[in-house]
Amino acid sequence: MKPQTPPKTYRVKSFGCQMNVYDGERMAELLGEKGLHSAPEGEEADLVVLNTCHIREKAAEKVYSDIGRLVKAGEEAGKAPMIAVAGCVAQAEGEEIMARAPAVSMVVGPQAYHRLPEMLDKAVQGERASDTDMPAIAKFDSLPQRTRRSPTAFLTVQEGCDKFCTYCVVPYTRGAEISRPFGDLIAEARRLIEAGAREITLLGQNVNAWAGEDDKGHDVGLGGLIHALARLDGLERIRYTTSHPNDMDDALIAAHGEVDKLMPYLHLPVQSGNDRVLKAMNRAHTAESYMRLLERFRAVRPDIALSGDFIVGFPGETEAEFEDTLRIVDEVRYAQAFSFKYSPRPGTPAATMVGQIAREVMDDRLQRLQARLNRDQLAFNEASVGKTCSVLIERKGKHPGQWLGKSPWLQSVWFEGEAAIGDLVEVELLEAGPNSVMGRPLATVSA
Repeated sequence: MKPQTPPKTYRVKSFGCQMNVYDGERMAELLGEKGLHSAPEGEEADLVVLNTCHIREKAAEKVYSDIGRLVKAGEEAGKAPMIAVAGCVAQAEGEEIMARAPAVSMVVGPQAYHRLPEMLDKAVQGERASDTDMPAIAKFDSLPQRTRRSPTAFLTVQEGCDKFCTYCVVPYTRGAEISRPFGDLIAEARRLIEAGAREITLLGQNVNAWAGEDDKGHDVGLGGLIHALARLDGLERIRYTTSHPNDMDDALIAAHGEVDKLMPYLHLPVQSGNDRVLKAMNRAHTAESYMRLLERFRAVRPDIALSGDFIVGFPGETEAEFEDTLRIVDEVRYAQAFSFKYSPRPGTPAATMVGQIAREVMDDRLQRLQARLNRDQLAFNEASVGKTCSVLIERKGKHPGQWLGKSPWLQSVWFEGEAAIGDLVEVELLEAGPNSVMGRPLATVSA
C-alpha cells in the first residue's frame, strides 16, 4: 500500500453483543487520545473501524459487503477511507481478510485492539498491519482511562469462555476465561461515576465466572464484587450480563435480595428446553436444574424480570424436543428474550453434526417461539401498569418534552414533562405496549 494521509476523523461501527459496544467505546477513546475526532453524523470519516461479530450466519460475508460499500462510497466521493476490521471476525479470519480485501489497512482482534494506535502509524506509512494476539489483561492495562460521559456505562469484568458449547465460536475468538483484578474494576467504576455514570452494567462472556481477591485479600465472586460496587457513592444502579447457569453461586443469588442497587433483572440463557439437545450443545445444565435456579432467584427477589436466549433448529432437534422449549417458555413467562435460528459456524462441532434442520422448519419453529415470547413480554409490561418505579433518563424522545429511560426491570419507559438526561425520576406506569411503557412523572428522585 502507498503511504496515506493521517486520518483526522474516525467512525467505529460496532455489531453484535454489548461487549462489542464496550470494545467500540474503548477503541474510540484510543483514537481520541491519538488526536482523531469522531466524524459528525452524516459526514464521511477518514478512518472507519468495523467492529465485527462472528456469532451470526454469514458474518464474514457481511464484513466484505460492508468493506465493498465503503470502497464504493470512497470512489464516488473521490477520497477512500482508511478501513480497519476489528472484533471476532477479525480474530477468526484475519489472514483471509488481509488476502481478500486489499482495501483493508488493519486487522485487529478483540484482545489486541489496545495496539490500534501503533497499527495506525504503520498504516499511514503504507504498511498493512494485522494483530490477533490474545493478551487480555495486557489489553486492559494499556487502555486509556475512561472519559465517556453518560448516565449508563458498560464495565467489562471478565472475558473469554471455557464452556465450548458445540455451536459457539466465542472460545476461539475471545480465548480462555480471564477475570480482571478487583482493584482495577473498582478504580474504573469510580472513574465512570465521576464522568456521570449512575448505572453500570458488568459485562462478560460468562460474567458470573468472574473471581478475584477483594481489597482485604478475600476470595470473592461476582456477588462480592457487586457488594463492593454498591458501596461506591454516586452509583445508583448495577446490572450484569451475560451469565451462565453453571457459574451461579449462592453469593450471587443472595446479592439479588441483599443489594438494593442491583436491579431486579436476570438474563440467564437456557438455549433449549430438552435435555438431549442441551447435552448435544454441551450445555452442562438440564431443563430441571435451570428451572430450579430461576426458583431460587424468585425466592430472594419475587419481582425479578427474567430474560433468556433460545436456539431453534439445532442439529437433530425433533418437533417433540422443540415443544419442550415451548413448555419452558410457558412456565417461566420471560419479560424479555432473544431467540435465533441455529446457524453453523465453521470450525465448531455442531457444524458437522448429522441431522441439520431444513431452513423452512427452523423458520416455522422460530415464528412459533417468538409468538409466545412476544406474548409474555407484552403481558409483563401490562402487569406493570399501575406500579410506581424510578426511571433513569438516558435520552430525549422524538417529541419536545419527551424523555426515554429504563425501569428497574429494563423496560423502555417514556413520558412527557420536566427532566434532564441522567435524572432518576419517580414515574407511575400508565400504559403498556409490546416494547415500551408510557408513564407519568411524579418527582425527580435525584439529579
